[in-house]
Amino acid sequence: QVQLVESGGGLVQAGGSLRLSCAASGRTSGIVRIGWFRRAPGKERERVAASTWTGELAAYAEPVKGRFAISTDNAKNMVYLQMNSLKPEDTAVYFCAARKSIVGDYTYWGQGTQVTVSS
Repeated sequence: QVQLVESGGGLVQAGGSLRLSCAASGRTSGIVRIGWFRRAPGKERERVAASTWTGELAAYAEPVKGRFAISTDNAKNMVYLQMNSLKPEDTAVYFCAARKSIVGDYTYWGQGTQVTVSS
């Protein structure tokens, strides 16, 4: 099993920045893909960023391109999401997720961290 724990959420003004962290533990060997998702009130969960466990092949949702950046530190089993130029519409619970398959659903999920962007 893989355990994921997010941190770093909070309240920030529009235009500000936050860096979310995701600590992975357990059987992390074999993780192929890591992703950040978010769920805003009244909306479906969406993937905002993803990469390989080594931080390559990063992909971003259109609304966050150029503002968010995913990175990994394999030595520390950490995944980060740097969020810049935050907007009120970025307000959501952000989740870290991982999978051990090249394709398919994400199997392991964190509990989420709240990000609130005030206007």
